[in-house]
Amino acid sequence: MQLVILNDYEQMSEFAAKFVRRRILDFNPSKDRYFTLGLPTGSTPLGMYKKLIDYCKNGQLSFQFVKTFNMDEYAGIPKNHPASYHSFMYHNFFRHIDIHPSNVHILDGNAADLNKECEEFEKEIHSAGGIMLFVGGVGSDGHVAFNEPGSSLASRTRVKTLAQETIVANSRFFNNDISQVPTQALTVGVGTLLDAHEILLLISGPLKAHALHNAVENGVSHMWTASAFQLHPKATFVCDEDATLELKVRTVRYFKGLLQSYLRIIEEPIEK
Repeated sequence: MQLVILNDYEQMSEFAAKFVRRRILDFNPSKDRYFTLGLPTGSTPLGMYKKLIDYCKNGQLSFQFVKTFNMDEYAGIPKNHPASYHSFMYHNFFRHIDIHPSNVHILDGNAADLNKECEEFEKEIHSAGGIMLFVGGVGSDGHVAFNEPGSSLASRTRVKTLAQETIVANSRFFNNDISQVPTQALTVGVGTLLDAHEILLLISGPLKAHALHNAVENGVSHMWTASAFQLHPKATFVCDEDATLELKVRTVRYFKGLLQSYLRIIEEPIEK
């Protein structure tokens, strides 16, 4: 596990975008060999998306041979609803890059059989060769996707009933009307995420400090979903200074000492 500590949200977002770009470029995808990328929603990855869009528009990166798989979607709201993750991804990312719509995979929260939809999503990931890189955000309670505290660390893509705290927190996307927030969502499982070849987790701000502490300094626990990625051989947490407020001084000092080597990795091609 690696922890990359940067000064602020802007630097964190730039690192994340360069990380994604470096992995795609090193993979050298083609029509016969697609790169598979797992993606999150929420406010945390917005800075990363903006920079990836810039790379694409400037000719520094192409998504022509990239297949994407999003982490989650609400159940029971239309795809064109302003709070749906279909809408979020389209407006904040997909419409600005050169990805073909057929290569975009987002769970359908309006499927006739939601359980079957989740099973088919797992099959699609498998058919694509698995996820090369899954990018995710971490919530203040340590959740990743809709894998809230108490989620099984072996869980697969499934229908999840949302906790009341999550419903209240997400009401800001529904005109602060709790009654409008879906009570269920479809989400990839922790086991699904752990199957990815590589994982990049973004954590920003003081409200996420307790989650980062539990994710990297305490043991693995189903009550802190993000802690499960201690078990992954290629997991990288990237955060800003504000998110480190609850980390031990020696933890911060140790990982900051490795920063230059991390920065070189995203700037230089991997030697074959």
